[in-house]
Amino acid sequence: MTEPFDLVLPPGYRVEDVLRFHRRDTESVAEQVTPELIRKGVMLDGVPVVLRAPLAGASGPIRCTAELDGALTPALRQRVHDALLNILGLRIDPAPFLAAMQADQLLGPQVRRRPGLRIVQSATVFEALTWAIIGQQINLAFAIALRRTLILQAGRQHSSGLWCYPEAPDAARLTVEDLTSRKFSRAKAETLLRFATLVASGELDLTPGPDNPVDQIGQRLLAVKGIGPWTVNYGLLRGYGHADCSLHGDVAVRAALQRLLGEEPKPSIARAEQLLQQYQPHRTMAAAHLWASLATDDD
Repeated sequence: MTEPFDLVLPPGYRVEDVLRFHRRDTESVAEQVTPELIRKGVMLDGVPVVLRAPLAGASGPIRCTAELDGALTPALRQRVHDALLNILGLRIDPAPFLAAMQADQLLGPQVRRRPGLRIVQSATVFEALTWAIIGQQINLAFAIALRRTLILQAGRQHSSGLWCYPEAPDAARLTVEDLTSRKFSRAKAETLLRFATLVASGELDLTPGPDNPVDQIGQRLLAVKGIGPWTVNYGLLRGYGHADCSLHGDVAVRAALQRLLGEEPKPSIARAEQLLQQYQPHRTMAAAHLWASLATDDD
């Protein structure tokens, strides 16, 4: 069945930023990206779903759809709506950060160059955190290949042929050998499966709420063996659109700070953390602009 979801892209919406994020994997099995359309497969509440977001216009109302291999319950409708907001980067309004940066000497010029820059997210929190675990301490190309492997091993194929990113119960059914036989290190495989098992069992609740705030979820994640501060902050950024994630341990963030400061050597993690503290409570947007400052093809 196919269900419509109407959304509005705000003025100044940067379509290319969103397309660039979703087409990182040129051999993608779970995403199809053209200059005018994103199709993304993801498991939601045990149902294979393909999200379809047309991006032909720069802003204004758009009609997205969800192609479901199952029934659309009220709970699943909300999950689909949330996933669409995530993949289109509609969680964090960039305007408050833009206003706060007008007099900032370090990031101000970068922010004014890209006033509409947004944080594009993974469709689900589980996808964001597994991606963060996979990407720890390896280069992007290898991380993308491992992500593709996880999708093909744990995901499910939608009736349209597109693969759907797995949920925690899907991933928890894998064994360490399933992953290590396909180029995962044992440590990475164990961490990923440990995390998936905790989520699937309900021991680790990733659903935010008054009794389970995002900051508290972050602390619980840090208690999981193999998950460190960078993984937690990156996962909160891509999973929840959390506004104040400190990416001081991120290599690219530190490289961007070095470039903007005109210093040698690259700032230490401790110094990067200190520099980013001045951007509270907008450190997520600060990281986004630092990443963007390294791009050579940006406008």
